Amino acid sequence: MEQKMFCFQCEQTAGCKGCTGNSGVCGKQAGIAEMQDQLTGKLIGLARTIDGNGHLISHAANQVVREGLFATITNVNFDKEALSALLRRVDEVKRQIVPLCYECTSACGKNDDYDMEHLWTAGEDIRSLKSLILFGIRGMAAYAYHAAVLGYTDPEVDRFFYKALFAVGMEDWGMDELLPIVLEVGAVNLKCMELLDKANTETYGNPVPTEVSLTVEKGPFIIISGHDLFDLKQLLEQTKDKGINIYTHGEMLPAHGYPELKKYPHLKGNFGTAWQNQQKEFASIPAPVLFTTNCLMPPKTSYADRVFTTEAVAYPGLAHIGPEKDFSPVIQKALELGGYPTAMQFTGINGGRTVTTGFGRHAVLSVADKVVKAVKSGVVKHFFLVGGCDGAKPGRSYYTEFVKQTPPDSIVLTLACGKYRFNDLDLGTVAGLPRLMDMGQCNDAYSAIQVAVALAETFSCGVNDLPLSMVLSWYEQKAVCILLTLLHLGIQNIRLGPTLPAFLSSNVLQYLVEHYHIAPITTPKSDLEVMLK
Repeated sequence: MEQKMFCFQCEQTAGCKGCTGNSGVCGKQAGIAEMQDQLTGKLIGLARTIDGNGHLISHAANQVVREGLFATITNVNFDKEALSALLRRVDEVKRQIVPLCYECTSACGKNDDYDMEHLWTAGEDIRSLKSLILFGIRGMAAYAYHAAVLGYTDPEVDRFFYKALFAVGMEDWGMDELLPIVLEVGAVNLKCMELLDKANTETYGNPVPTEVSLTVEKGPFIIISGHDLFDLKQLLEQTKDKGINIYTHGEMLPAHGYPELKKYPHLKGNFGTAWQNQQKEFASIPAPVLFTTNCLMPPKTSYADRVFTTEAVAYPGLAHIGPEKDFSPVIQKALELGGYPTAMQFTGINGGRTVTTGFGRHAVLSVADKVVKAVKSGVVKHFFLVGGCDGAKPGRSYYTEFVKQTPPDSIVLTLACGKYRFNDLDLGTVAGLPRLMDMGQCNDAYSAIQVAVALAETFSCGVNDLPLSMVLSWYEQKAVCILLTLLHLGIQNIRLGPTLPAFLSSNVLQYLVEHYHIAPITTPKSDLEVMLK
């Protein structure tokens, strides 16, 4: 069969090898995949322009790099017009930086756009390392984007995007040159997550443990999905005193823990479960849905007229809210649809009627003395970090069963949308502490890392010496940059699933196994036996 596209950046890529037909598993059409490759190639061309000329970096250049990389993440941008606008912006930024190059007829190649076909057809080890770099910075760009929205940037993070893009475009680089940059992605992403953590907590306060209802009250309501807390704040402000309730969805659930967002009484609860269930869960709701980031799935006609996008998210035919952040169309749609005539009780996938979030590092470390005492006395014997992206592929029930089977003298920390597999379970308490603690969004892996580091310091040992096991699920590129951060920190014995990335060559995978003892998940029972030895 003729190859129409090539994309293997997500966990559900076709046949665990790559999407090559008319569309990807995510719903991205071949033409859109080609435009995203063109956009990436232009960003590499911009990095070539900047190489050796760091003084040429501008605010506009940094902004288009963040947005361009963000737009190529799985389930973000499916829209030809939006991508065309980004392509034009990259060209305009290059024209502003090196105007004389657009009048020059010399074929120096320094500023040329990169043909992504060179990457996809490279030797498997080079392709694997470059993919780790590219997909890692795509995820990191989303975090940098959200921080920048709140006015927080880091020159080191922004400069690294150019370095990484330049490396992807280097045809004569081998493993010796590329591998250090792969690990540097992890190092810089740690700084980026720290930046976003600072942006969120200084703007909205430190999260506090909060029980969140899964009941939708009667009357008009709006569902808001994604990661961008700024968009939620704007929506809450614009819906004050309008008789409209707001419900989070997906990765927006942790917003309930932030004091500056909790104070809005019409932020009522959470609707639905993880992103991959949206086509079923949104089919008949009498309310609009606002997507602020991924993961948007191609909406079905039964509810497409009720879906709105903003920021980097775009889909052909859907109403898009621009940078002015006027959510009037969303508000009018909510009033028009009217919501449910009576309260509707929904549940999580395990039947729970509430979930709890808000266990960021400040909340956990505020009871560190209690945690340490419980560990030293033997009341708490093990910690598990079970989190990451959710997805539709069979095998993800592993994470539900794993958490169910964790012993009663253990604590389960979780983050990102993978928690929807088990976050409505009642695991009870141990030593007066909840056995299940939701630390937040995927970027709140920073909080989990800080908790682990603090505990290691308290016990005068390394993080790998703690009674801590990490069991991660992955789907898209933010999970890639977080994994690289954990590897940068030297974290060992990570279990990853439900399948290993298609872009890991056998040699690169072997390197990770030899140096970090990373391993695929097997069965909950078998994995727990190994972890608890």
